[in-house]
Amino acid sequence: MLVTLLGTGASAGVPMIGGPDGSGDWGECDPAEPRNRRTRSSIVIEADTEREGGGPRLLVDTSPDMREQLLACRIPRVDAILYTHAHADHITGLDDVRALNRTCGHPLDAFATEATLAEITRRFPYAFRPWEPPGFYRPVLVPRPVAPGDTFEAAGEAAGMSVTVFDQDHGTTHTLGLRIGRFGYSTDVVGLDEPAIAVLAGVDTWVVDCFQRAEHSTHGYLDLVLAWSAQLGVRRTVLTHMGTDMDWAWLKENLPADVEPGYDGMRIEVR
Repeated sequence: MLVTLLGTGASAGVPMIGGPDGSGDWGECDPAEPRNRRTRSSIVIEADTEREGGGPRLLVDTSPDMREQLLACRIPRVDAILYTHAHADHITGLDDVRALNRTCGHPLDAFATEATLAEITRRFPYAFRPWEPPGFYRPVLVPRPVAPGDTFEAAGEAAGMSVTVFDQDHGTTHTLGLRIGRFGYSTDVVGLDEPAIAVLAGVDTWVVDCFQRAEHSTHGYLDLVLAWSAQLGVRRTVLTHMGTDMDWAWLKENLPADVEPGYDGMRIEVR
């Protein structure tokens, strides 16, 4: 399995709009370190990477930076989409799904909770209307409701991409985390209940929200994520959804050996 981190930034990205000269607010992040430049968080999971043309791919969230992310990471197509929740930094690249429809030639399944699908449909009603062949002048998604605790095949039975989703506390709302094989993904999370911990138990590689060093009310933060990682016994923990005080070099120097900062375009092999 190959996991590509399309974006590793928080809702405002790094740098944030602003700065003394308008070139961006970098906070504590060194502008000279390219791995500090972060677009909004999203990943692609590819199964069966030895297949000619690439294996089935699951896109997790359609960030506002999705077009540039897919081009930069040279990902020409995906086979399904999973939405973790309906916040703007995770859904507003949806219009560019029409290009993904064109590359695969059919509507794409969109997996999410009933509540998330309802909100996305309210904001993008045209994306969920039935397809009108032959072309794709608009995105076309097929809603596939899932609930925490469900396990489903994300790209058809033959794809071998069995996904288990679990509930996550995001402070003011809830999000979906996921596990595929030995890989786990948890964006936008500040609390994990016992069922979530049970799903993540034994995971080898975990990409997890870590917004900042200090405590935060809606996102993972450094001490919390380190405690979770130790509790779960994760072999490799990779931080994502990072804000402007999460300098890449500082993190590399100060984190334990089994925890590391992610960066846009990072590729992780999970066996």
